[in-house]
Amino acid sequence: MEGLGDSTILVTGGAGFVGSNLVRRLLQLGVRRLHIVDNLLSAERVNVPADPRVAFSECSVTDDSLLRGLEDEYDFVFHLSTYHGNQSSIHDPIADHANNTLTTLKLYERLKGFRRLKKVVYSAAGCSVAEKTHSEAHATVETDLVSLHMDSPYSMSKVFGEFYSNYYWKQHGLPAVRARFQNVYGPGEILGAGQWRGTPATVWRNVTPTFIYKALKKQALPVENEGRTSRDFIFVADIAEGLIACAERGRPGEAYNLATGRETLILDLATRINRLTGNPTPIQFLPRRTWDNSGKRFGSPEKAQRELDFRAQVELEEGLSRTVDWTRANLDLIEKTIARHARHLSG
Repeated sequence: MEGLGDSTILVTGGAGFVGSNLVRRLLQLGVRRLHIVDNLLSAERVNVPADPRVAFSECSVTDDSLLRGLEDEYDFVFHLSTYHGNQSSIHDPIADHANNTLTTLKLYERLKGFRRLKKVVYSAAGCSVAEKTHSEAHATVETDLVSLHMDSPYSMSKVFGEFYSNYYWKQHGLPAVRARFQNVYGPGEILGAGQWRGTPATVWRNVTPTFIYKALKKQALPVENEGRTSRDFIFVADIAEGLIACAERGRPGEAYNLATGRETLILDLATRINRLTGNPTPIQFLPRRTWDNSGKRFGSPEKAQRELDFRAQVELEEGLSRTVDWTRANLDLIEKTIARHARHLSG
């Protein structure tokens, strides 16, 4: 097992929701030096810790001067930078390509000759490989069979990243491991973080923080497809531990689901959040999203349990309660970032 303590680590997208939670955990583990690269397109500077071990580069991973400056000094790389998310990518596929696909290709081109690297962990997306169904879902396993019919450029970009991870491992020996996220939620996800990306999804970025914020404001929760859509919700602290497990014990060339293995209906999620926040406003039922064909999905955790000894620890009720508390305590910050996009939302 390759431990992360006393290591030098690069985290792309390290100021984002998942990245900042991972960074804080790595610092707790005693890493020697941590380099964050983030262009703050969908993140906030406040998420970069004021720690002498942390160096921060505010730029894209595709920046040539940044890439030239990267030296063969990293023990581990966590490649988390992404163009968040499906709806933004549908609105602007070129921006998605620049911030999803090209980032991975250029980073791997720079890293391919490095010899110190023990592991590169790539953040893949469970939605890219899940069965497209609105009927009964089956747990998605780590298969190499991928549909050619994708719901968004984002889904395609995340698969391209998996292709490049395997190619650079086979062709150049880059020790890339693919960590397939399910629906991550938890403290630290700031609604409206970063720059306007063309649609209201800039603010209402994921279902859990959107529901919690609206519930705290006593607003109706917008539930699409009569709430029959389902997802596998995994707490962000568990994702951080799963990423670390991929770095320590993952096999290059392999993919691992970071999942709970439990399917939760969106209607159940909304009902739980309304109860936890004391929101009396009835749910607002909306039609299903026309572009989203993976109505029901959840991931199989068996391979990660078997090979990484990774198991999600935080139950949904506890995780939602902790996220409600964090949101309530950070409403000023959240409302400040939402207000940044007010003219776009009102238009």
